[in-house]
Amino acid sequence: MAAKATVFKVSLQIADMDRHYYADHQFTLAQHPSETDTRMMVRLLAFALNASDSLVFSKGLCVDDEAELWDKSLSGEIDLWVEFGQADEKWLRKACGRSKQVILYTYGGRSVPIWWQQNQQAFIRYNNLTVINFPEEAVKQMEVFVNRNMALQVSISEGQVWLSDANDSVLIEPEILK
Repeated sequence: MAAKATVFKVSLQIADMDRHYYADHQFTLAQHPSETDTRMMVRLLAFALNASDSLVFSKGLCVDDEAELWDKSLSGEIDLWVEFGQADEKWLRKACGRSKQVILYTYGGRSVPIWWQQNQQAFIRYNNLTVINFPEEAVKQMEVFVNRNMALQVSISEGQVWLSDANDSVLIEPEILK
């Protein structure tokens, strides 16, 4: 029998001073049985960094042909395609061809610089691709927020991200690789 996804209820208050976006989001987040808490929190952070009224989580790991997080126009065009981890060039080429903008969030710690060195030249040709790395220590600290019912606040200013709840806060300083 296959393991079932773990369901999280999330209340997310976003104050993004860089984009002048201020909103509260309530949603249900499903964690695939093979997904770690770290990866789920990276997805949640990526949502906060790109939040809009039309940004949604897709079916994720279960579907090969979709972004894990995307923003579509009313006519169905993909305006933003968000991926996670250390994606290969073939997959990103496909995403860049289907979307106006693609963002890849990496979070693998010491393996990221090696992966980046191996792939940087191939990624240069994609004008609509942005690659952002989350520092390993900050990503590990975000696990403190994992709870079946999460009430989180995100404050974004000058590229710094403060993620907090009633008890803890974590500073995340994303590094733009491309």
